Amino acid sequence: MDRPDTDDSLSAPPGAPPVSPVLDRVLVLEMVRVTEYAAIAASRWVGRGDEKSADQAAVSAMRNALNRLDIRGKVVIGEGERDEAPMLYIGEQVGTGQGPAIDIALDPLEGTTITAKAGPNAMAVLAVAEQGGLLQAPDVYMEKLAIGPGYPPGLVSLEKSPSENVCALADAKGVKPADIIACVLDRPRHEGLIRELRALGCGIHLIGDGDVAGVIAVTDPDTTIDIYLGQGGAPEGVLAAAALRCVGGQFQGRLVFRNEEETARARRLGITELDRIYDLEDLARGDVIFAATGVTNGSLLEGVKRLANGRITTESVVMRASSGTIRWVFGDRRGDPPLL
Repeated sequence: MDRPDTDDSLSAPPGAPPVSPVLDRVLVLEMVRVTEYAAIAASRWVGRGDEKSADQAAVSAMRNALNRLDIRGKVVIGEGERDEAPMLYIGEQVGTGQGPAIDIALDPLEGTTITAKAGPNAMAVLAVAEQGGLLQAPDVYMEKLAIGPGYPPGLVSLEKSPSENVCALADAKGVKPADIIACVLDRPRHEGLIRELRALGCGIHLIGDGDVAGVIAVTDPDTTIDIYLGQGGAPEGVLAAAALRCVGGQFQGRLVFRNEEETARARRLGITELDRIYDLEDLARGDVIFAATGVTNGSLLEGVKRLANGRITTESVVMRASSGTIRWVFGDRRGDPPLL
C-alpha cells in the first residue's frame, strides 16, 4: 500500500509540490541502491579507455537493480529508442510489475568518456515521477540555461542573449558581470558563446562532459558557479531539471534540431512545438525523486573507491521535490553487489 512521505512533508518548503501518493517514501532510498549498483559496475572501467564496456556494465547493473523493485516502471528517458538500445530503451517496462506505476529518466553512466579517461564528475543518475511527470525528450541537443535558487522568477531567459542574462544575474547578486562564473561544455559549437562571455570578463568553468553535474553545480555555493549556458543532450536536460525541482533554481531548455531525422524523432515522441522554450516544470512536474552516485570524483560527489580487503565505498545524493529534502548517503560494503 502506498503511503505519503508524512515525516518529510512536515518541513516541506513554500511552493513545493504536494506529496505524491504514488512515490512511496521507501522509493527514495531504493533509488540510491539502483544508482549505487550502476556506479560500482562502471567503476571497474575507470581509466581503462573503454567507453563501451563502462557503459554496458552500468546499464546492465542498473537494469538488474530496477527489475528487483516492486514497481511498474516505464523508461521515458533512457539509452535510446528500442531499435538502438538492447536494454533500458525508451518505453521499456522495468520492475516486478507490482506496486506504483512511475516514469523513470535515467543515465546509468553520465560521462562515459570521463570514466574511460578517469576524469571528474562521472555519475550514475536517475529520476522518477508519477506517470506523465517527466518530459519524454528525444535524443537531440538542447540549449540550456540554469541558475541557482533565491532569484526573482524569470530573471534569466533563453529569449535573451547570454550577455543580457549574465548582466541580469550580476545585477541581482549586486556584483559586476566580470564577477560571474559560467559553466560551459568545452565544445567547438560554443566558441561564439565563450567569446561573448569573455568579452564581459566572466570566468568560465569549461567541462569536458557531464553536463548534469554542471547544471546542478549552480545550486551549490561551494562550486562558485553562478550560471550554466550552452547546448548539451536533451535527455540530460530532463535529469538536471528533475534535480533542480528538488533543490530550487531556474532552468530553461529549447530543443535543437540539426536535421530532419532528429525532427522526426521528436514528432514520434509527440513533440510538435519544435521551437518551444521549456521551463523547469515543463520538464519535471509534480513530486520528483532524483538520485545520483559518483563514479569518479567530482564537484557534487566523491567517486567509487575500491580499497583493501575488498571494501568498496560510494557517495550518493537523493532528493525529493515535495519535501525539499536532500540526503547524502555514504556506502561501505565488502565486495561487489550480488547483481553485478
